[in-house]
Formats: sequence, C-alpha cells, structure tokens
Amino acid sequence: MTRRLSQLIAGWRTGLSRPVLILQAGNALNYFGYGLVLPFEIIYLHQIRGFSTATAGLVLAATMGTAAIVTPPTGALVDRYSAKAIVIAGSVASAFGYAGFAFVDRPWQAFACSIVGGAGLGAAGTANRTLVVRLITPEQRAAAFALNRVAGNFGIGAGAGLAGFIVAAAQQLGTFQILYVFDAVTSAGLALIVLAAVPSPRAEVVATPDANGTGFRAVARDRLFLTVIAANVVLVVVGHTFFSNILPPFAKAHTPVGPAEIGIIILVNTAVIVIAQIPAVPLVARMRRGHAFAVTAALFAVALLAVLPATLTHSELAATTILVGVAIVLASAEIAHILVLGPLVADMAPAHLLGRYLSLYTLTFSGSLALGPAIGGVLLQSNPDAIWWGGALAAVVAGAVLLRLGDRIPDPLDEAPPRLAPAPEAA
Repeated sequence: MTRRLSQLIAGWRTGLSRPVLILQAGNALNYFGYGLVLPFEIIYLHQIRGFSTATAGLVLAATMGTAAIVTPPTGALVDRYSAKAIVIAGSVASAFGYAGFAFVDRPWQAFACSIVGGAGLGAAGTANRTLVVRLITPEQRAAAFALNRVAGNFGIGAGAGLAGFIVAAAQQLGTFQILYVFDAVTSAGLALIVLAAVPSPRAEVVATPDANGTGFRAVARDRLFLTVIAANVVLVVVGHTFFSNILPPFAKAHTPVGPAEIGIIILVNTAVIVIAQIPAVPLVARMRRGHAFAVTAALFAVALLAVLPATLTHSELAATTILVGVAIVLASAEIAHILVLGPLVADMAPAHLLGRYLSLYTLTFSGSLALGPAIGGVLLQSNPDAIWWGGALAAVVAGAVLLRLGDRIPDPLDEAPPRLAPAPEAA
C-alpha cells in the first residue's frame, strides 16, 4: 500500500518552479469563481432575467467573442511588454464585467457586461499562458499545460458542484447575484496573487530585416499551424463548450435531472481531469500527436452521441448515470487534447512570436466559447438533438483532418529540436 501511494505521489510531481505553482494556484481560485456561474449562465439569463434562450446564448457568445477579438492584439503586446502586467489588468476588467452580470435586467446591459468581462478574459488568458511558458523550459511544457488544466478543472468542478447545491436550495435572484459577485472577487484575487508573488520574465525581442518576418503576417504564412488551430476550434466547440455551456440547460429541459445533478455531472468531469491529467503526461507522450488527436476526436464523438439516451428515460437516477458516463468519457478526451495541443503550439512558435502563437491557441478556446453558446442556444430552440449528433459528426471530421497531417506536425517522438529557446531568467 505504501509503495502504491508513493507511486501515485510520484506521478503528480511536475518539477515546476515555485512561481509557476503559485500562478496555477491563483488560476484555480479564479476558475472556482467561474465554476460557480458556468453551468447556470443560460439558466440565470433565461429563467431569472426572462431572456430567450437564443438571447442568453448570444450574451455568452458576446463574452467570448470579445475575448476572441482582443486575443490577437494581446499576443502582439506580450511579445513586447510585460505579460504579468497584462494578466493583472485583464483580471481586473474581468472582475468588473462579471460583477455587473449580477445586476442586469435588460439584454443591452448584459451585452455591455459581456464586452467588459470578455475583454478581460481574452487579455488575461493570453498573457497568462505566455507568462507560464516564459517561466519554464521546453521540457516542462507538457507538465505545465497539464497543471494549468488541473487548476482550471479543480476550480470549475469545485465551483460548479457547490453552485449546483446552492441553486437547488434557493433558485432565486439573490442566489445568482451572490454567485456572480463572488466570481468577480476571485478574478480580483488572481490579480493580487500575480502582482505579489509571480516574477516578470523578459520578452524575447528578435530584430529582423524582413518586415514580413515578424507580426501576424509571419503567423499567417504558417499554414500548417493555422490548419491545426482551425481543426481544434471544432474540437473545442463540440467537445468542451457543448458540454459546459449547452448540456446543463439541455439536460434540465429534456431529461429528468435537476440543478443538483447538473452540478454533480460537472464535478465528475472536472474531478476525473484533476485526478488523471498529470499522471497521463507520460502516457500521452508515448503517442504520436496525430494519433492522439484522432483518439481525442473519437472519444468526443462517442460522448456526444451518448447524451441522447438520457432523453429517453423518465428516471432521474438513470439519466444522471448516463450523463455522468458522458462526463467521464469527455474528461478522458479533454486530458489527451490539452496534453497534445498546448505543447504543440509552443513547439511550433518561433521565440519572438511566442505571444502571437499562444494568442491563437487562446483564441481556439475563447472563439469556441463564443461559437458554442451561439450555435447551441439557437439549436436548443429549433432542434436540440442536432447539437449532439451534429457535434459528433464535426468531431470525426476534425479528427480526420488532424490525423492526415501525420508527420507534418512537430512530434517529440521524432526527436526534433524545439524551435523555442529555453526560458530566460526572470527579471
């Protein structure tokens, strides 16, 4: 028993520095606040504020749409200026935006809060990832992206699980207002943690006589990278976003489960990721990246199709059991997805364009979180089942595209040297 416990603990060792661990602790706190509101955003705007589901979906889309818009210019900024300062500023803006959601009663007010909060999310997310990569060595990338995912899912899972029981006990305006305000407090808390305990590494500036060698024109010429990003936008929309944003209102309307069960389903998904993400690093490292993408897409497709049987039962326990199974399969796909995509983007990025490449990595998620609620909100009104079989089909197509890239994408199994130099010393 002692030996097995030692092996389990050893599997969780990341070798990351203290500032990186502190930063991820701050991210966990911030994600805890986000988890409090994430499963219930459409429910709050629709049932408490009286917006249609399509309008509620568009409000969520506006948040992530704004985040997507500010992400590329943020990437350019962090290639020249302090990523730490941008994390702080973005977190404060996000706090103001989400605090405002607690008090909206008209759609235009919700859209205004979406713009402020989304701008903060986009700036902070890009700068946060760039800050982490600059604080680590290339060999630590997989572990760093894994720990970031653990922090996010631990926070979201704990927040969603707690919020599920809170909303089930008192599904009223004041309850949702408290959740949104606390979400804002956690964003401000992240800003304070970064300000006090995380150093500011220097950006790497490379002079080049070729005007096309820097900026987003250089990124745009990397067609292989853009193909990887486009295919992964599809996977994030149907795999990550449909589950977190669309499954809760769908399950509440079309299955016997209630708010408490929804919180449990989200909690199971995030718990699996928290437990297995870091130990999975060496396992996924033994797979070729193209194959790992294909496995990810297949798992997403299976999980999405498995949602539909939950609509055919009148038993709360049976429906909850089915959706918990969906959550576990999706978690397995998310684990592989993050371990492949994040390090791949960092490997493909030239040192002086790291912020821009990582901004498009961030855009993969923020853009998808805009598309997902917009598409899903409309389909919830017109053809709810199409969310799941259509999403499964899209996942299979995206997986096939990534598999076809094969040896064209950088792969550690080829023992190719990374294109990004080791992280510079922190200033």
